[in-house]
This record gives sequence, C-alpha cells and structure tokens, in this order.
Amino acid sequence: MIQRDFYLKRLIRHMWNGEIKVITGIRRCGKSVLLFELFYNYLLSQKVGDEHILRIALDQRRFYRFRNPITLCEYVEGIVTRQPEERFYLLIDEVQFTRKVVDQENGGIEVSVYDMLNELKAYKNLDVYVTGSNSRGLSRDIATEFRGRATQIHVYPLSFAEFYSFCGGDERKALEQYMLYGGLPHLASLQDDLDKKEYLASLFQEVYIKDIVERYTVEREDILNAILDFLASQISSLTNSTKIANALTSMRNEKTSPSLVANYIQYSIDSFLLSMAKRYDVKGKTYFKYPNKYYYTDIGLRNARLNFRQYDPGHIMENILYLELVRRGYSVDVGVVADRTNGANTQKEIDFVVNDADRRVYIQSAFRMDTEAKASSELASLKLTGDFFRKVVVRMDIPHSFCDAQGIFHCNLVDVLLERVSLF
Repeated sequence: MIQRDFYLKRLIRHMWNGEIKVITGIRRCGKSVLLFELFYNYLLSQKVGDEHILRIALDQRRFYRFRNPITLCEYVEGIVTRQPEERFYLLIDEVQFTRKVVDQENGGIEVSVYDMLNELKAYKNLDVYVTGSNSRGLSRDIATEFRGRATQIHVYPLSFAEFYSFCGGDERKALEQYMLYGGLPHLASLQDDLDKKEYLASLFQEVYIKDIVERYTVEREDILNAILDFLASQISSLTNSTKIANALTSMRNEKTSPSLVANYIQYSIDSFLLSMAKRYDVKGKTYFKYPNKYYYTDIGLRNARLNFRQYDPGHIMENILYLELVRRGYSVDVGVVADRTNGANTQKEIDFVVNDADRRVYIQSAFRMDTEAKASSELASLKLTGDFFRKVVVRMDIPHSFCDAQGIFHCNLVDVLLERVSLF
C-alpha cells in the first residue's frame, strides 16, 4: 500500500469542520484507496466502530440503488436518527454516478445529490466525505452547489516523493522511470515495461476518452483525439484554440472550428486530464487572455498518448515540476516580462510565477545549462523582473544547490521533488 500522507493529513485536519469533504481527481489516481482504505483504516485506529462508518461505492452493483439521491438520503437518515448520541461517518465513492430525480412527495420538484448531501449535513452527528472523478459531475462550482459548505481536496497521481517512497533504489533511475511512466498508482504493481505501456494506453482510450465522450456528448471523437495528440506534443509550449484549429485543418484537410477546439479542451480540463497555466505580465500585473500553456495531469498518460515516441526530457521535466507546484497548493502562472534593453521591446518568459498567499518565487525549469548561451537565455528573464522576490532555476545537471553571483538559487530537480530544498 502506497501511503498518501499528504492527502490523508488534509482529510484528518478537516474532520468535523462543519463542511462536506469533496475529494476530486482524475480516475485511477487513488481517490477510492485514500477514502475507503487509508482514511477508513485511520478511523478504525482511532477506535471508531465499523458500524459507524457508512461506506457506499456507487460504481458497484450492490450500491446502484443509492444513485437515487432520495434513496441515499433516506437510508442514511434512518441510521443516524436512531442513534443521535453516536457519531457516524458517511463515505461515498464516485458521487458523479448519482442522477437527478423528481421528488413526488414534495411538489414534484427536481432534486440532486447536492440537495440530499446538504440535507444530511444538517445532522450534527454525521461527517460526510465524497469522491468524484469529474468536476462537472460535482459541478464547476462546488462551493455554490454545496451552499458554501464544502472543503475540496484535489488528488493528483503519485508525486515523485510518493513514487520513490514505494520503489526506493537509485534516485536518478527512479526519476527516469517516473518521467517515462508517470505516477498512476496501479503502475507500481507492474514490473514489465510492456505491461505499463499497455495499461496507460488502455486507460486513455477505454476510460478517459469514453468518459469525456459520454459525459459531454462529444460528436467528433476523432477531433478530440487529435487535440489531445497535439497538446501532448506541445507541452510547455504556448498555444491557443485558433492555432490548434489551424494545425488540425492543415493536417486533416478538413476545416476545424476554434470554438469546437476550445470546448473540447475545456472538457478535458473539467475531466482533470489537462491543466492550463495562464500568462501573467509580471510588471503590468495583468493576465493575458491567450496564448496559454497546457500540461497533462500525468506525464505517463502524455507519453502514452504519443506511443512513447516523443521523449523530450526538458519539456517532460517542466510538466512534472508544474504538477508538483500545483499539488502543493500554490498558484502557478507563466510569467511574461518586457525586455526594453538597447531600444528593443520584446517579451521574455519565466516558466513559473509561483504564489503562496503574500509570498512569490520565480522559477525557471532548465534540464541543463551547459553552455554560456543557454545559461544567459535561462537567466535573462529572471533578471528583468525588477523586484526582490526569490528567483530559482531548477536543473538536472548539477549535483547540489548553490546561489550564483546575482543571488539566483540553482537546485536539482530531485532535491525539489523530494522536498530537500525550500523554494521560498
């Protein structure tokens, strides 16, 4: 069992906080194990009786009847009201399988799982936890649907630290495996490379694509696949829906609408398959509408999308670093800073502008800086910010951390991922 202490501690911290705990994340990332095994075992270790833990997995046939939210609510109410002096925990897995129903007994109004869970939350002896694999399955705005009484905990595939805690061994070799196959938990049980590749490819087509097609009634699955291929080949590169539409039109000899591309990208983001980083003007303190960068939620899925043919370690490293930063709860943007030296007026990019409340750090992701020209290129934008926030270059070609003459901190990717250095 891979311990997901980062998420488990968050669940424990929010116990009995008066809100519904909503655990979101891409399918197969470990949400069910987190709730139904790790958290469940924690409750048992705290002397909570098994009869006080109500576990309902809506993807299992024996629980199908609870996809009706009224049936679910009445079942739970029947238990918690009989023993009002006892505390109960309600754990619901894959809540997106519920459906809206008409409540004939109360005027024929339509009710959803949100209504029923908010009703259950009124019981002071019940603490509610749910998981869901799709943001629209839970609503884009969870706080609104749960009337401002929800704590969202977003779960990502295994971080490198979690992956390494399980596999151990040489850190660089472990990182090479992680950069190739990613962090979906089931991969840890597979030893053969072919099995890993087949698992990732099958997941993509049989789970993620089908989920998006069915949930959003996608009519052009071929275009959705083409978009995901394009974005997989363009991670860490700036792009927008018009550029993608033009590229697909050229490749397919068929006119592709930018609005259709934008919708399909949004479906993929809402399904947690992709994540978007906006561009931020560091000096102007404003956001650009486009272009943006898109990253895959799991780098193994990205590689599988390209049949493991396009292994570009610099771009893969940037994707992994982005995921690590957002997993830690930071706000992450792509930085833009103007360069007006020598009469020029050009824009230079900072890979990540990372904010944590009132703290900020600028980060460049550089696989290697083995020439003076490469070093100058990577450091130029950091020197143009005109402020005193910390500046960091994350690299793969140095054995230890150091500060250069300009006060810029250089550190190794492994040290960052294993949290041996502080970014702030």
